Amino acid sequence: MTKLSIIVDQSSDWKAYYPTEDLDTAEHYLDQAGLEPQRVINLCRTYKYMSRGYYVSLLAEARGHKVIPSVKALTDLAQPGIFGVFDESTNKVLNKVAGEAKQLSWRVFFGESEQAELADLSRQLFERFPLPILQVTFQRKADWQLSSIKAVGLNKLTEAEETRFAASLEKFSRKIWRAPRSKRSYRYDLAILVNPKEAMPPSDKGALRKFEKAAKRHGMDVDFIHPTDYFRLAEYDALFIRETTNVNHHTYRFSRKAAHEGMVVMDDPDSILRCTNKIYLSDLINHRKLPAPKSRVISHANEAMVRDLSADLGFPMVLKIPDGSFSRGVIKARDPAELKATAADLLKQSAIILAQAFVPTDYDWRIGVLNGRAIYACRYFMAKGHWQIYNHSAKPSQQSGGFETLPTHEAPRAVLKAALEVASAFGDGLYGVDLKQKGDEVYIIEVNDNPSIDSDVEDAWSGDGLYDTIMGEFRQRLDRR
Repeated sequence: MTKLSIIVDQSSDWKAYYPTEDLDTAEHYLDQAGLEPQRVINLCRTYKYMSRGYYVSLLAEARGHKVIPSVKALTDLAQPGIFGVFDESTNKVLNKVAGEAKQLSWRVFFGESEQAELADLSRQLFERFPLPILQVTFQRKADWQLSSIKAVGLNKLTEAEETRFAASLEKFSRKIWRAPRSKRSYRYDLAILVNPKEAMPPSDKGALRKFEKAAKRHGMDVDFIHPTDYFRLAEYDALFIRETTNVNHHTYRFSRKAAHEGMVVMDDPDSILRCTNKIYLSDLINHRKLPAPKSRVISHANEAMVRDLSADLGFPMVLKIPDGSFSRGVIKARDPAELKATAADLLKQSAIILAQAFVPTDYDWRIGVLNGRAIYACRYFMAKGHWQIYNHSAKPSQQSGGFETLPTHEAPRAVLKAALEVASAFGDGLYGVDLKQKGDEVYIIEVNDNPSIDSDVEDAWSGDGLYDTIMGEFRQRLDRR
């Protein structure tokens, strides 16, 4: 497990807290060679340019250590121009808390506030300025504005604040006081992002347990983190996203931050950007001359468009919003009237949409691809009486069709070839390529950066081997890093 170092200016700064072997002074840390991988929490009294606190963060980064605060965060803190604009909800919260006061000031400990009303805003400020202790000041003018944000040293805390700080630090980095969960030590720490509120997550609880067991077999400890744990990412070596991804979404922010921190991450931000947009996929397929249903991009819902598409694609045809998932935002138009009405409705959600020739089949192929290699093959059958795998308007028990999982070598060669070719254009991550097969023809439908992996479905043929393959890839990338 990666060593944790808590750095203070003087050992006496820590006298109010439980003794810990993770404590070190700035002077001693700066004198070390610093080759051992470490997570560093820099609690020096000041981070001013060329101070010891500044050099602790600077040399931590030079040594490849994960450090909070980073030099970038210290630089941002010194530039008031990047404080940014807050939305109307911030004004409402501050109006409620401040009452008639024209100024509001409070302290944020690792993204946490003592006042429940300020919890979300404190977390946002910590995400923007990730420092252990922040003194935040807002002033009311026409709207509330962030007038000052400063770092605070341990030596400036009151007795009550020391208690709050200890609790927030314990929550931020559980390694300080927690008892070991087992005698076995792990070389790496893996965070798996899940959302208990998600109705259709990419992995069920059974699959998540199997991922955890496989990770431990490969020397990685696992924490299941939630959307509110954004500020904890620096604790880990790798991130595995098991929540449905989107660009305008916290999953993309998690991925971006993990990549910025130098973590191994699936799904990586480039894959999320590319895979979640069907317009990108359509253009890439056309450019590379890969097999796919004939498609057209639509930006207007007028009579000329209806005549053009009717002649080009024929009926029925399928209309798609660029970032739909699990068959959402995919609608079949059966005639010119439906085409015009559906296009007009979808164009309210997106500036452009995709029209695609309809290819009727009893099932879709899904080929799981990891780092250029096929790792599972499934046939997903259409929902009963429906033309898609998912029918969201049906009863819960009838919303999806059946499935059949096969060894990859039993999937048709043309299906595997098309899946591997299109996945290679997206990157070396974990993808689920959806394809249709009609006679000898194969059509690429979609590339998913966050493919479903459920217990007794995608793993029905390879069992625990599927989870070992994915966790083994994480381990190899961590070792190479």
